[in-house]
Amino acid sequence: MNKKKRDNKGRVLFRGETQEKSGRYRYNYVDVMGKRKEVYSWRLTEADPIPSGKCREKPLRDREKDIQKKQFHGIASTDMTVNELVERYLMLKMAVKHNTKANYQFVQNLLAREPFGHKHIDAVRLSDAKLFLIKLQREDGRGYSSIHTIRGVLRPAFQMAVDDDLLMKNPFEFQLGTVIVNDSKKREAITTEQKNNFLNFVKNDKHYCRYYDAFSLLFVTGMRISEFCGLTVKDLDFEKGRIVINKQLQRTRNMEYAIETTKTSSGTRELPMTPEVRAICERIVKNRKKPKVEPVIKGYARFLFFDKEGKPMVALHWEKYMEHAVNKYNREHKIMIPRITPHICRHTYCSEMAKTGMNPKTLQYLMGHSEISVTLNVYTHLGFDDAKEEIERLFASNQ
Repeated sequence: MNKKKRDNKGRVLFRGETQEKSGRYRYNYVDVMGKRKEVYSWRLTEADPIPSGKCREKPLRDREKDIQKKQFHGIASTDMTVNELVERYLMLKMAVKHNTKANYQFVQNLLAREPFGHKHIDAVRLSDAKLFLIKLQREDGRGYSSIHTIRGVLRPAFQMAVDDDLLMKNPFEFQLGTVIVNDSKKREAITTEQKNNFLNFVKNDKHYCRYYDAFSLLFVTGMRISEFCGLTVKDLDFEKGRIVINKQLQRTRNMEYAIETTKTSSGTRELPMTPEVRAICERIVKNRKKPKVEPVIKGYARFLFFDKEGKPMVALHWEKYMEHAVNKYNREHKIMIPRITPHICRHTYCSEMAKTGMNPKTLQYLMGHSEISVTLNVYTHLGFDDAKEEIERLFASNQ
């Protein structure tokens, strides 16, 4: 009859359990992949005291239960860290736009500096995930948008680990708004009066008048700034009365130009030229400054606007021009106007079209939204006065 193994307290040790000469306990097992593994602890059970000079850790038998639970569900044991998991996940995300790649790099760089990034993924609990995001906001001063981007990588990465049978649950499967404060500022549309006052100021200003047609086109078409920057002379189809939107022009952090497809498949569209839009486009083509050498980017040439170096303008140029123009306007007027950006031009256009009673599906097409909910819930800023006006209009039409 085999003599049962016991520890130095006389307790019977189960199969796979051993107590080393140092007093530390070890559990040997074979994981679901057939690999020999071992875990350690200075305590056998929760009732055991923590040895002097040792950190608090899970008792060996609690660890055994975790391992056996994973094995029952076919979960493989892993030493993979959060950083390694994210790297593996991003290896599957190669065919993405350069802006998305930049966001991925931002997340990887941040995690590489954080202790959280070096944790083993099977040691990350729901509370760990939440506390990490809270720490980013409260201690590091990260904004909601940045944390949303970080969680936007971590959640699918951990879901991949669940799907690969490395984890049982995804610790990032929770609503972000229930954990951190949404401190992001809403980009509100400006009023028609504010828009007209701003454009009149720009038109008559000796310096900013050169940007009048560009600003106007953004306000009266609602196109994305990257779509606007990607326009070429060929895209202004005067014969058929349309603006063809089929690409985006962007610039990377390395100052390299990139032509990308539109944000979504719905972003590829044709905008009809109203008389106002046609007149603006004709002036833009007429006043277009030809560079010494026409830049060619991925086969596209004859862009509409160029910087001092003869290179196509990108979003950053227009954001700065609008910011400076608004600042000058507010210095010269008692009644100031709010911040204006190319994206606020887009919001404003959408709101104005909604107020005219335009069919939501038509507006969705013009905006290039893949989902009608985006058109209705994100870009349309209607208030009490708008509702009152609409009711009065409908009431009058029924008289």
